[in-house]
Amino acid sequence: MILIDTPRLQMREFTLADKEAVLDFASCEKVTQYTGDAGMVKSLDDAAMVIRDVWMAEYERYGYGRYALIHKEDNKVIGFCGVKFDKRLNAPDIGYRLLPQYWGQGLATEAVTAALKYARDALKLDRIIAVAVDENVASNKILHKLGFNKIDSYIDEGFRIYRYESLSS
Repeated sequence: MILIDTPRLQMREFTLADKEAVLDFASCEKVTQYTGDAGMVKSLDDAAMVIRDVWMAEYERYGYGRYALIHKEDNKVIGFCGVKFDKRLNAPDIGYRLLPQYWGQGLATEAVTAALKYARDALKLDRIIAVAVDENVASNKILHKLGFNKIDSYIDEGFRIYRYESLSS
């Protein structure tokens, strides 16, 4: 079932049938270089475990999580987008990942904009957090463009991480 529909993208809950697509983007070094979980998905079994034990478990527990991001033109899962509940922050955190061949086309902005609207309107979430590594210039630009406010920063594994907040008006 499609939860979010934009001109070029759709989002829905992940299923185990998505494990090959998850392996593709989650094992790509360019995709995971700033995420803190690089190298965690190395096989179809690893991808299935993430889908089942992380994303599907979050749908069950919180009613939301990261969603499969489908590129309409080729009907392919190209990454994820959505909010997840971050226990450390005690708040929903918005995030996304896309395969590199889909970068630079405005798809991330389109996805995050739609996921943020869905989080506010359908999920009734008022406060949403985002984090981005300083070196990840594109993600920092997207968060600024979408009205997120930088609230602090910290160092983790040698990277400066910026924490952002967006409050519904």
